[in-house]
Amino acid sequence: MELIFAIALFAFSSGITPGPNNIMLMSSGVNFGIKHSLPHLFGICFGFPAMVLAVGLGLSTLFQLYPVLHIIIKYIGITYLLYLAWLIANSSNKLKGKATASPLTFIQAAAFQWVNPKAWIMGIGAIATFTTMEQALAPQVITIVSVLFCVALPSAFVWLGFGVALKRILKNQKQQKIFNVSMALLLVLSIIPMIAP
Repeated sequence: MELIFAIALFAFSSGITPGPNNIMLMSSGVNFGIKHSLPHLFGICFGFPAMVLAVGLGLSTLFQLYPVLHIIIKYIGITYLLYLAWLIANSSNKLKGKATASPLTFIQAAAFQWVNPKAWIMGIGAIATFTTMEQALAPQVITIVSVLFCVALPSAFVWLGFGVALKRILKNQKQQKIFNVSMALLLVLSIIPMIAP
């Protein structure tokens, strides 16, 4: 029970802090509301634990054998984050009666976890910290993934809720444009730790 609490504390402190997923969820809440952002939210909440499960059950060995795969994923992630930042900055709002962009789908959000730098840091950190060689690895990884999933849902809803609350404050198109550009810049700033050696 103590281990589960420690994993939950790790997952909460990592999952509630700003990062690409949370910034995009908040932006989606502002631009599209809760209902249209739910596939994005559930894509994160299912996609991240699935990625951690795959890494924990052996994919990390593949990356150790072929380090170039990690580098490729890193630069795909940087490119995709820049593209998402551009989409957020150029999102239209419903104040004009139409939207020029749409929220991420379940599949897009789940797939994004494979190139999300924060997701990799959290996943590898959890596996390295909370597994031991004295016990079978698979049950330990399943425990970690289960706790990550349970903590991801409320954390994601908090950020989506922030976005929906902000939508009520942003009363005109100019305010929403400033918000979208600010969120895009935050997303770009989240890339800096990936680029630094």
